[in-house]
Amino acid sequence: MLAVRWYLRFALSYRDVEELLAERGLKVDHVTVYRWVQRFTPLLVDAARPCWHRPGDRWFVDETYVKVAGRWTYLYRAVDQHGQVIDVLASTRRDQAAARKFFTAALTHGRRPVEITTGKAPVHPRVLDELLPEACHVDAARENNRIEADHSRLKARLRPMRGLKRLRSVQRISAGHALVQNIRRGHDELAIDTDPHLRLAAAFTELTLTI
Repeated sequence: MLAVRWYLRFALSYRDVEELLAERGLKVDHVTVYRWVQRFTPLLVDAARPCWHRPGDRWFVDETYVKVAGRWTYLYRAVDQHGQVIDVLASTRRDQAAARKFFTAALTHGRRPVEITTGKAPVHPRVLDELLPEACHVDAARENNRIEADHSRLKARLRPMRGLKRLRSVQRISAGHALVQNIRRGHDELAIDTDPHLRLAAAFTELTLTI
């Protein structure tokens, strides 16, 4: 769990984590660290979901680009007005089916939004009219600075990886990064009485006991 937490929290490569563990007297190959991250991140995310706060009623949604196996793919992300990451979805396409899949999953996490701000993607109005006809849809790109700033934090985490090979890895690491952000920002009930600097470590200890 220490290796997984370090990897999701800091801009480290698998080899970086291998070296840090070696300094603690733990001999672990970087491939093993990769397998740990891939195996345990989804379990941690699932275990933390019941502890997350309900999303706010104003959502900011956008897609960013991630290179996978040398090809650009799309990463759908949504945050609320409080900065809580609601959901993420890695997709090879930026079309109506992908947008519908993303919003359908995001809506399972609680409150339905009264306002959604998106970029200028032409598929959003059709999907939102279908799934959230009662919500106000704002599609002015300048109004979406909140999610754009949040994208930059994820991009900073992905940069040391020097290219991802599988879409599955993008999905898992992006979801793990969202988990870490939400814990650090206090958007859940994990380790709520802990010093903010130690909260992430304490939360991972709690989650480890559940999985």
